[in-house]
Amino acid sequence: MVYIIMPQKNAIEEKYIKMTQTSVERLICSLAVPTIAIMLVSAFYNMADTYFVGQISKNGTSATAAIGISFSIMSVIQAIGFFFGQGSGNYISRQLGAKNYNEASSMAATGVVTSFITGLVLGLLCLFYIEKICVFLGATPTVLPHACKYLKYIFMAMPFMTGSLTLNNQLRFQGSAVHAMIGMMSGAIINVILDPIFILWMDLGVAGAGLATFISQGFGFFSLYFATASSGNVRIYLNDFSPKISRFIEIFKGGFPSLCRQGMGGIAMLCLNKEIGIYGDAAIAAMAIATRTAHISYSVLIGFGHGFQPVCGFNYGAKLYDRVKRAFWFLVKVGSGVMTFNTIVAFIWAPQIVAFFRADDPEVIRLGAIALKAQCLAFPIVGWFTSCSMLCQITRQTLKASFLAAARQCLFFIPGLYLLSYIYGLNGIIYTQPAADILSFIISLPIGFSVLKGMNTKALKT
Repeated sequence: MVYIIMPQKNAIEEKYIKMTQTSVERLICSLAVPTIAIMLVSAFYNMADTYFVGQISKNGTSATAAIGISFSIMSVIQAIGFFFGQGSGNYISRQLGAKNYNEASSMAATGVVTSFITGLVLGLLCLFYIEKICVFLGATPTVLPHACKYLKYIFMAMPFMTGSLTLNNQLRFQGSAVHAMIGMMSGAIINVILDPIFILWMDLGVAGAGLATFISQGFGFFSLYFATASSGNVRIYLNDFSPKISRFIEIFKGGFPSLCRQGMGGIAMLCLNKEIGIYGDAAIAAMAIATRTAHISYSVLIGFGHGFQPVCGFNYGAKLYDRVKRAFWFLVKVGSGVMTFNTIVAFIWAPQIVAFFRADDPEVIRLGAIALKAQCLAFPIVGWFTSCSMLCQITRQTLKASFLAAARQCLFFIPGLYLLSYIYGLNGIIYTQPAADILSFIISLPIGFSVLKGMNTKALKT
C-alpha cells in the first residue's frame, strides 16, 4: 500500500517551492557542495585501496596493478547502481515537481529493491567464475592471485554497492544532497579507517583492502536507507515495491544513458588493461594511478552536475523551461572553469602526485606522470560534453543521451585505443583518452543546441 504521512508530505511540498522558486545558481551551488563532497570522498576512498596497497614492500607493484584491473568491475557495478538510481531518481524528481507524491514513493521502493536483487545475483555468479573473470580483465600471472583475493570481497559487496548508489541518486534527485552525503561519507570513513588496519597492521595485503571495502559498503548502504526516513524525503517502504512494466520502462528511459556511460567505461577499462598489459606490471600500475587520479578531478565536475540534476528535474516537471536553460548554462561555465584549473594543477605536480602512491618505483612515476598529463589535456572542454549529456538524460531525450553516453568510450576510445596502440605503441595508448574527449565534444555541440532549441519551442506553447 502506498502512502505518505501528512508531516512528510508537507515537507516535500516545501521542498517543491524551494526548488522551483529559488535562484537556480544558488540552488545548484547549495546542492553541489555535498554532492562534490560525496564524489571526492568516494574517489579518495577508492584511492585509499591503491595507496595502502602501494605501501606493501613485497609485490607492491603487482598488488597495485591488481587494484587497477578491478577498476573495470567497479565501473560495471556503478553502471548498475546508476542505471536504477538515475532511472528511478529522474522519475521521482519529475513526479515531485508534478506533485504526484504516491507515485514517487512507489518508484523509490521499486528502484532500490530491484537494484539490490540485481547486485546480489550478479555477485554470486561472479564468485563462481572469479579466476576466469580476473584473467579476462587482463591480469598477468603475477597479478592474478592478488586480483582474485581483492575481487572476492568486491563481488560479495556488490548488492550493497548497487543498492547504495541507487539510494544515493534517489536522495540527490529529491534535493536531499546533504542526507546523501552523510550516508556515503559514513561508509567512506569506515573504509579509510579499516584499510591500514587490515592491509598493513594485520598483514592481510590486498585481501585486506577488499575486506575493508565489503564492510564499509554494507555500513554505507544501511546509513543511506535510514536517511530516507528523514523529513522531506520519500521514505523507502518495502511493501511499496511494485514491479510494474510501466515503472521499469521509466527506469530504462532515465537510467539507460548512465548504463551506457558507466558500462562502456568498464568495457573501455577492460580493453585498456589488456592492451597495456603487454608492457608489464609497472605500466598497468602507472595507468591505474593516473586514471584514478584523473577520476578525482572529473568527480568535481560530476558533483556540480549532480547539483544540476534535481534542479533540472523539478523545473522540467513543473514546465519552467527558462529556469532549466539558465541552470544548464551555469553548469557549463562552472564546469569548464573547474576542469581548466584541475588541468593546470596536474601539469605542475604530476610526478609528485604519482609518487604519492608508488614512491619506490621510478618507472611507475615516469609513466604515470606522462599518463596523468595526457588524461587532463582535454579537461577544459569536457564541461560542455558532460552538461549536454546530463541535460538530455533529465529531459527524457533518451536516444540523444544514450548516444552521447556511449560515444565517448564506444565510438571513440575503444577503436582509437587499438588504432593508436598499433601505430604508436604505449604512447598511443596514453593519448587515446584526450583524443576521444575532443571528438566527443565536437559531436555534442549540435545535440546540445538542438535540445535547448526544443525547450524554446515548448516554452512558447505553455
